[in-house]
Amino acid sequence: MTLPVVWLPEADADLKEARAWYDDVRPELGARFARAVESTVEAIVENPLQFQVAYRGRRRAGVRRFPYGIFFEVQEGQVLVIACLHGKRNPKRWQAR
Repeated sequence: MTLPVVWLPEADADLKEARAWYDDVRPELGARFARAVESTVEAIVENPLQFQVAYRGRRRAGVRRFPYGIFFEVQEGQVLVIACLHGKRNPKRWQAR
């Protein structure tokens, strides 16, 4: 059984900001980033408990080939994406969400 994925508005904004940054660097890089995030989300949906707990029951899945992490929480009947942030960002930015 696969769980539906729900993105917090802040997490969606994180994703769009990162995609825009990569698009500015090189347009095809933004598309690659989007595909890598999509693959990561698919892996989360398939087996969310395989990812390490990062903070208070919230887990982190790394985005392959990019220094980003998808922070999420497994809730009853869904996966809630809390943030999509660069690994060098201050963790307090997503922990308060």
